[in-house]
Amino acid sequence: MPKLAIIFGLILDILGVASFIATGATHFTALIPSIFGTIIFLSGILAHVRPDLRKHAMHVAAVFGLLGTLGGLGMGLPRIGALMAGTAQRPVAVVMQISMGLIALVFLALCVKSFIDARRAKPENYGK
Repeated sequence: MPKLAIIFGLILDILGVASFIATGATHFTALIPSIFGTIIFLSGILAHVRPDLRKHAMHVAAVFGLLGTLGGLGMGLPRIGALMAGTAQRPVAVVMQISMGLIALVFLALCVKSFIDARRAKPENYGK
C-alpha cells in the first residue's frame, strides 16, 4: 500500500501543477490537488521508511483520499451540467475537480480493500 500511496500522491501532484498551468498560473486554488497529493505521497514515504508507523501513515493517507473524494466530486459534480452545456464559468476547474475526486476515490477504494485484507489476514491482532 505505501507504493500505491506514493504513486497516487504523485498523480495528484501532477494534476495540481497541470491545472495551475492550464489556468494561466493565476488561480492558486488549482494547486489543491497537489496539497492532497503531497500529504498522501509523504504518508506513503513514511510508511515505507518506518514500517512501525505503516498503519498510522496509511490511515492518514486514506483520510486524505476520503477528503479528496468528497471535495473533488462534491465541488465538481454539481457543475457537470453547466460543463456539458458549455456554460460553466471555469470549465478547467470543473474537469480538474472531478478528476481529483475520481483519482482520490480509486485510491480510497484500494485503501479500504487493503484494510479489509489486512484484518482478515491477522484477526488475532484486532480487538486487543
